[in-house]
Amino acid sequence: MKFNLRLSYLYLFSFVGLLITIIGSIQILDLGLKTYVFKVSEYTYYAEPIKSPDGISTDLSVEEQKQRNQLEQANQRKRQLSTSLSMILVGVPVYLYHWKTIKKENRPEN
Repeated sequence: MKFNLRLSYLYLFSFVGLLITIIGSIQILDLGLKTYVFKVSEYTYYAEPIKSPDGISTDLSVEEQKQRNQLEQANQRKRQLSTSLSMILVGVPVYLYHWKTIKKENRPEN
């Protein structure tokens, strides 16, 4: 096995692809545990006061604030899921391509 720049590149990008895939998988697992197992509320959304046309600010009722909070949490979960899936969908092909290339080049010649 020779050490050269091409082999270093292949190992580096194989590692990067694997790392991206692992991070995306961890984020999906984290999201699933928070959503279905522990039912953790991510954060509380504090709404800005709504101003009426005459310039007077009105506070939202408690029920309206809860609805906005739930909507914002659902949107945050969708964003996290989207990010995690995109990391996996990019990381897996990068890893597989470079790792298969390494294996093919290191195959003993008969």
